[in-house]
Amino acid sequence: MPGSIDVVFLDIGGVLYDDRVYAEAWRRALREAGASFTDEAYEAEYRACRAAQSISFRGRLATRFCGPEADLHGLELSAARYWTYPPGALHADVHACLEALRTAGYRLGVIANQPSQVRSAMRRDGLVPFFEVWGVSDDLGLSKPDPALFVHALRTAGARPERAVMVGDRLDYDVRPARSAGMRTVWVLRGEAPDEPTVDQLAEPDATVDDLTDLPDRSAPHGDIVSRDLRFVAHIIGEPS
Repeated sequence: MPGSIDVVFLDIGGVLYDDRVYAEAWRRALREAGASFTDEAYEAEYRACRAAQSISFRGRLATRFCGPEADLHGLELSAARYWTYPPGALHADVHACLEALRTAGYRLGVIANQPSQVRSAMRRDGLVPFFEVWGVSDDLGLSKPDPALFVHALRTAGARPERAVMVGDRLDYDVRPARSAGMRTVWVLRGEAPDEPTVDQLAEPDATVDDLTDLPDRSAPHGDIVSRDLRFVAHIIGEPS
């Protein structure tokens, strides 16, 4: 595995912002559509989605609570009204991580399934200046897990796939399609990641981190290739080129 990386792409929900905002938006949308369920039932189904890491959360939630004939598009429009990140939703480790990555010489981008208005929250929270490449689904008409979104972001960045890394909280929407596009991958174990990932799941990404604190760590020797369970991502992604 080469030791140098040009661009670090990050997901937004779960990685930068608390993903409970998304979960609550869908809870409200489902109830507005007439679904009747307890909070306990919703939380159990949401945990099942996170554990599976293999299917659209919105599709599974819609089918579970509104039936197989659910109007998915209508539910998406309804949920979008509530899918905004309020002040305080930004994870506390984000600014320090992005500043450290930028200072170390990495170029930064986002690859995310998000409404276009997400930039308003990111501008409010001082994140926009960190990013030079924007792969936001609503802007482009491309959505994860379509590898075309990753390819578009790579072409926009002018980066070779093997010199880019995707940092996301889902295997099905981040790690697997990024790997299909030829990128390296880091799985952040928060947001929509399972509470208890399986051994097989942990073996899929190049590295895992519990949060963003360890992402910019550069204490490892340049280019070292180590086992997947080591937390210091610099072992995997190496120095910026």
